[in-house]
Amino acid sequence: MGNRLSKIVTRTGDKGTTGLSSGERVPKTHLRVQAMGDVDELNCCVGLLLVQPLPEHMRGPLAQTQHELFDLGGELSMPGFELVKPGYLARIDAEIERLNDDLPPLKEFVLPGGNPSAAAAHLARAVARRAERAVWAVKADDATVSDLVPQYLNRLSDYLFVCCRVLARLDGGSEVSWKRSDAA
Repeated sequence: MGNRLSKIVTRTGDKGTTGLSSGERVPKTHLRVQAMGDVDELNCCVGLLLVQPLPEHMRGPLAQTQHELFDLGGELSMPGFELVKPGYLARIDAEIERLNDDLPPLKEFVLPGGNPSAAAAHLARAVARRAERAVWAVKADDATVSDLVPQYLNRLSDYLFVCCRVLARLDGGSEVSWKRSDAA
């Protein structure tokens, strides 16, 4: 890492631009900056999930996810650099498979909620989907974005959904199933 922040208030963004790791300044409304912000928000949501009651076997993988998301954000901030590794996707796939083993098949759509842990996981899942859309928007305009970046976010949202299902069942709880409302 080249430059570490020695002070937080720099005033360099006061005119609506921000700096990428390359030194290039871009508008704060730039698609890449939006995607970086969505990934940062997702990492915050995973952090919020980590302070909830969780089975111990979920803590390590979720903590690892935070580090991987930081790498992913770093890759977005450095056009042309590749920090997301294929092993990140393989790890998430293995976690999905492991958690899915004990879950019953879905019969209905699941609503966010159930308990604080499941609700926090649902929030993280929804933000992951938004971050994925933002990255696809950047990728459509900039071929330097690695295919692994949106793939990772897509897989992560699947993983977080499976986490939601597991967490809703903590302490004898259950998922909140969607019930179709009859039209009036």
